[in-house]
Order: sequence, then C-alpha cells, then structure tokens
Amino acid sequence: MWKTIVRRLFIMIPQLFVLSIIIFILAKFMPGDPFTGLITPETDPARIEELSEKAGLNDPLYVQYIRWIGNAIQGDFGISYTFKRDVGELVGERALNTFWLSLFSVILLYFIAIPLGILAGRYQHSRLEKSIVLYSFITYAIPTFVLSLVFLYLFGFKLEWFPTSGSVDIRYDEGTFGYYWSKFYHIILPAITYALLGTTGIIQYLRSEIIDAKAMDYVRTARSKGIPMRIVYSKHIFRNSLLPIAAFLGFTITGLLGGSIFIETIFGYPGMGQLFVSSINSRDYSVITALVMLFGFLTLLGSLLSDIIMSIVDPRIRIE
Repeated sequence: MWKTIVRRLFIMIPQLFVLSIIIFILAKFMPGDPFTGLITPETDPARIEELSEKAGLNDPLYVQYIRWIGNAIQGDFGISYTFKRDVGELVGERALNTFWLSLFSVILLYFIAIPLGILAGRYQHSRLEKSIVLYSFITYAIPTFVLSLVFLYLFGFKLEWFPTSGSVDIRYDEGTFGYYWSKFYHIILPAITYALLGTTGIIQYLRSEIIDAKAMDYVRTARSKGIPMRIVYSKHIFRNSLLPIAAFLGFTITGLLGGSIFIETIFGYPGMGQLFVSSINSRDYSVITALVMLFGFLTLLGSLLSDIIMSIVDPRIRIE
C-alpha cells in the first residue's frame, strides 16, 4: 500500500502544475486589479500605474507566472494587497481556525448521521424510519444560507446563547483556559449548522445499504446458525454498509478543511472560506491563487484518503 500511496503523491505533482496554470490565467482574467479599489476621483492615475509597475503586474503573463510559481514552490505566495501581510502566514492562521471547525463538524456530523442511518435501515417501514427520512428530506431541501441565518438570528441574536461572529473573545489572553473555551464556544453554532445539513447523504446511503444487506445470503446464513440479530447487525451488516460512507469520508474531511463559504461568511467566522470571499471582492490575487491551489491539493488528497479509508474498512479492497 505504501508504494501505491507514494506513487499517487507523485502523480499529484503534474496535476497541481496544470491546476496552477489554470488558476493563474483565470485570476488574471478577473476584472480590475488589486489597486482598482484605490481609485477615487482624487486619485492620481500615475500613482496607480506606479503601484502596478512595482508589483510586476505590467510584466508579460509568462514572466509573472514563472515568478509566481517559482516563489510558490519555495512556500512564498507573496504579500496580500488587502491585509498587507505574508500570504502564507495569513492562510495559516485562517487554516487553523477552519481545521478546528472542520474537526468538530465532522465528529458531530457522523455522531448524528450514523446512528440515524442504522436505525432507519434496521427498523424499516416503522414510524421511526419515516421520521428519520422526513428529517433527511427537510435538511436536504433547506439551503445552507437559510438555515444559517435562522440559527444565527434565533440562537445568536434572539436567545443570545452563542456569539454571532468571530473565533474568540478578545478579552482572553492566548494560552489561558478562557481563551480555548471561547474558541470552542464560537465553533459550536456553525458546526451544528453544517452537521445538520450534511447528514442527509450519509443517512440515506447507510439506510439503503442496511436494507439491501438484510436480504443477502451471508445474513441468512448467520441467522440460520442462531447468531443473535444484534451481533449480525454489529459484525456483519454494519461493517459492509460502511463502504459507501468510507468512500465519501476523505472528501468530507478535505472539503471541510477548504472552508465552508456560506457558513463562515454568515457566522462571521474567520476561516479560509470567508477569506476566499473577501479576497475575491478585493481582487487580492495573491491570496486567491494560494487558496485555490490549496483547495485543489485538498481535493486530490481527499481522493487518496478515501481510497485508504476504504481499504482499511474492507481489506479486500486494494488501492491502485
């Protein structure tokens, strides 16, 4: 398996190279430039031209690309025109916030979805199953921004149970218990929102797999041997039904690490999703290209991670 993983990682190199070219060209086709927002009726056009020349924006595209990709390989993605900071440091800070939000969201997502999927599949045609199916249809139909706004208004502004923006309360010093509790407290509401909206697919896949598995020959054989149904479900049906869930786990994790644009923007959570939106609005090319490259890498990594997880769940599967 290790040789295959290393080979897949090497295959990512040309894929990321092609992606970098596409990202760079698309970024340059965006209207305006990082200094467009500085233009006012009193702005001297010569000053804007001077800034563009200093930033190398007037150089030929291939020169700009070679300079950018050469620096990016060394971990230097330039300076953010908006935040006036190193892009690597800026993305690193936001990535850390997104990581903790993603971790809690994934744990909560599977903590809700797996039990509901098992119950819906095991107690088919019951009122419990119909209630779970109704819940999954409702969460599937509700747009992300609608539920986010409802939760923000109800639990943030109306009941004031949770903070309405930010990732930590500025009153606490870093390293203290209050600081870490505040960071966790800010994560709860957006994580719950994402988890509730993300359970639909897992519930439906797991329910369908369990229903199909109950009719399989190996289940009939186990029952004919007198094995209790509880053990049949836990050791046979459930393990085989996890394969579709495992197939999406890698993409779920890396997708969350990319940041949820709607949730982070609505809840004012300073993660990579919110940074991506603000960078597009301000035409901050250095941040945009760095983030999209990171999102592309996470997508490729998610594919590999899903294959690895599937091979762990079912040893008969070998990644190639």
